[in-house]
Amino acid sequence: MAPKREKEAIPVVELDSDDDNGAGVGAPNQNNNASSTGAPPQATPQPQQQPLAPNCQTLDSRSFWKAGDYAVGPTARPYIAQGQLEHARVHPKFLHSNATSHKWAFGAIAELLDNAVDEVQNGATFVRVDKIDVVKDNSPALLFQDDGGGMDPEGMRKCMSLGYSTKKANTTIGQYGNGFKTSTMRLGADVIVFSRAIRAGKATQSVGLLSYTFLRRTGQDDVIVPMIDFDISGNWVEPITYGSQDDWTSNLKTILEWSPFASKEDLMLQFEEIGAHGTRIVIYNLWLNDEGIYELSFDDDDEDIRLRDEAAGGKSTKVQQKIQSHISYRMRYSLRAYASILYLRTFTNFKIVLRGKPIQQYHIKDDLKYLEVKTYRPQITTLNEVIVETTIGFIKEAPDLGVSGFNLYHKNRLIRPFWKVTADGSSKGNGVVGILEANFIEPAHDKQDFERSSLFFRLESRLKQMVNEYWKTNCHFVGYQPIGAHNLQKDQTFKPSVGVTPKDMHLDQTMAGLSANVLQNDSRSKSSEVVMSSDNREPMSVDEICEENIQLFMRCEAQVQKETELRQTIENLEKELEMAKRKSAQLVSYLETKRKQKIMKQPTETV
Repeated sequence: MAPKREKEAIPVVELDSDDDNGAGVGAPNQNNNASSTGAPPQATPQPQQQPLAPNCQTLDSRSFWKAGDYAVGPTARPYIAQGQLEHARVHPKFLHSNATSHKWAFGAIAELLDNAVDEVQNGATFVRVDKIDVVKDNSPALLFQDDGGGMDPEGMRKCMSLGYSTKKANTTIGQYGNGFKTSTMRLGADVIVFSRAIRAGKATQSVGLLSYTFLRRTGQDDVIVPMIDFDISGNWVEPITYGSQDDWTSNLKTILEWSPFASKEDLMLQFEEIGAHGTRIVIYNLWLNDEGIYELSFDDDDEDIRLRDEAAGGKSTKVQQKIQSHISYRMRYSLRAYASILYLRTFTNFKIVLRGKPIQQYHIKDDLKYLEVKTYRPQITTLNEVIVETTIGFIKEAPDLGVSGFNLYHKNRLIRPFWKVTADGSSKGNGVVGILEANFIEPAHDKQDFERSSLFFRLESRLKQMVNEYWKTNCHFVGYQPIGAHNLQKDQTFKPSVGVTPKDMHLDQTMAGLSANVLQNDSRSKSSEVVMSSDNREPMSVDEICEENIQLFMRCEAQVQKETELRQTIENLEKELEMAKRKSAQLVSYLETKRKQKIMKQPTETV
């Protein structure tokens, strides 16, 4: 797209950028009278804005987990224009507390990648993730840029609003309308967004600033988001104004004062990086860790972004080196590794470009051996039956590497990686890895786990059963001995302390003693671990106890289901009985009436 020249004859005016969610722009007061078409409301008289603090001032604490530790002072009553209704406001401190839902910084980055992936349906072919330098203070900033459909002025306001989402399709990942705010505020104190879009033949470009630093340093008691828009449909860049000249000027001045860009020309250059349509997000004032250094590391690898506190340091043994080289470990600190398994299916015309190099998608099942595909039919109240296919197998490093667990995806997005469902003290399941897409359960808001529902617990039980079934028929392929295939030796049996008999011991005490013994055994002989039963019967292995627990759980689930069905039957019978009683009462009343009529007729006939 050819660069456009700004039309100098157009006066610059202020934009009163309220949206229907009450997110004010440029000043503490708000305007709720947005039209149903999404056009910003007309300007209203505004009180004098609080003076801006110099941009060199920063937050009291640059550590994310401490940035919300400050006292909230008394709030001033907002200016209410005549005819307006007073509404609830959102204090800036909520931006920080809302972002604490992301315990892991890569989870926040994944949210922004999801937004770009959702733009594939609007023609997006790439998302770029990179580090750029802020000229004002020579600090690093995090860049996200895609070539999707972009956002028009209305879309920009909805993006900056809390809880607004238009993503209702089955293919889109986002759904809560909260991911942009929580993710950007988790990574840095401030974010500026540039977007170009074409809607109904009209081309626009918009700038929005969500700055925790600005809100804190100017003492705001409401979330104020300065925004400016331009019409670029013609040969000139014309500012879109909705209110007075002072309004637009105030928004522009605030953006330049608190953003990484010192002039209006610098802002306009960002749009040239976008092209005809797309979105460019710059997160700056990145958070520091407890040691006062940046949480994200850009220097360890020029083609990667790493989590400084998660990366392994110092010397390690050969076994530790093997574990640390596996994707299940590298994804904890390497964004390139994490993003490579973030999406289940291969993109056909889309790529994630991290620091100038595209990420190669990694399919976990390609590195599994002795593969099996198992099906699961969750019991959900839908018209169509849901069938979930689970691919399960041994990792290629088994049995030398004890990595195991299921990788649960939701709508193509990894939610829970390498989820270990077997007991920690058991060798069963070592090296067994599974992959499945669980669209029938809902992810948590940070998309790093699932909501704890009955469907989730039933799935967990079924996955345990899958591991048991697979282990019985395949463990010998990688050197493990099947349960019951050898005789237990007396010296392998756990011996209680002197003076304590098995009958005096509880199961938890036995397991505690067993755990101490487990640490002394080789992983290949763990299948012979046993515990004594409380009634002097044959000793049971940990694996047998786990399997028995699963069977008991399944029987319990069946009993609960039967109980529910019986209760429903009882309710139906009670309703039928009640209806029968009513009919009986009606018949009795009818017969009584007939009897009385007959008695009254008899004297008449006699006469």
